[in-house]
Amino acid sequence: MQRADFLALATKGLAALALSTALLPAAHAADKVRIGVFPSSAALPFYIAQNRGYFKELGLEVEEVPMTSHPLTVQAIVAGNIDGAVNLVTLEGANMEARRPKTLKYLSLNGQNAEHMIEQFVVKASHKAQSLKDFKGGIKLFSAPGPANIGAARAVLKKVGLTEGTDFTIQEQPVNMHASVLQAGTFDGGYTLEPAATILVGQKIGKRVEAGVIATHLLGNKKASAFAAGAVLADKFSTERPDVAKRFAEAWARGVKEAQRDSSTRGYLIAGMKVPPELAAVVPLPRIVMAKDLSAADVTDFQKFLDLGVELGVVKEKLDGRALVRAF
Repeated sequence: MQRADFLALATKGLAALALSTALLPAAHAADKVRIGVFPSSAALPFYIAQNRGYFKELGLEVEEVPMTSHPLTVQAIVAGNIDGAVNLVTLEGANMEARRPKTLKYLSLNGQNAEHMIEQFVVKASHKAQSLKDFKGGIKLFSAPGPANIGAARAVLKKVGLTEGTDFTIQEQPVNMHASVLQAGTFDGGYTLEPAATILVGQKIGKRVEAGVIATHLLGNKKASAFAAGAVLADKFSTERPDVAKRFAEAWARGVKEAQRDSSTRGYLIAGMKVPPELAAVVPLPRIVMAKDLSAADVTDFQKFLDLGVELGVVKEKLDGRALVRAF
């Protein structure tokens, strides 16, 4: 073949390749999802899915939106500022559903008790209290923020025979401030969550008095699963973008599975939740159950907790717990 013929053939080939490439469908941009994250160890599956690329593998670009309280999380969902949240208190979600149906649904629930520790009472390390009944003499307590948290704290203390104003006072404080206000002596103790509890105990700022208090004192069974929080998606998001919602749920479920079978994943709490490296491995997790995997006993425990929310005045009216969850 003559050089001129070769060059002409090559030019035609390149032109054909350019044309065929131009005709190929453009690569799809990742679907963006905005997710609220409250500072609790129950957010671990989110950091696993984010750091191990589970969201990315399913074509999702997930933005973490830090949330400082559960009422603010609900407000953000209603306003459309976030598409869901990975650890929203169920009584806050239930109350919104009672007031405004079809706002959100839980795709997983966090079972909490003395074994799967999240909520607990602590006191400063030097305090003499050995049990909740020792919370007397005008002890100054803080509480994790939101009506559900402080309502549960008050109910537990009342259940063990204490009187607010006489035996104790209690005030909401951001969870990330619990260690510092205890260390400063502003409060004598309080109702806190993980990983804040592990941090203040590990750093000898405080000590645990009792964990899993909702199951023990309010549900009446220390082995029950108090489904006090869970991961949610906005109904509007799930309805308008069902495929994206399904892919998010798939990646979340994978993160949940990894969190509960692989203890090395606790390392993701170091950056995500600012847990000191030496304490990350011992931070406890709730028993996270996907909606599709809830047992009959789980459904019963969840309903008892929701009914308790009505008794506490946190939830406007009784709801069927099965209507508050959605299996993907």
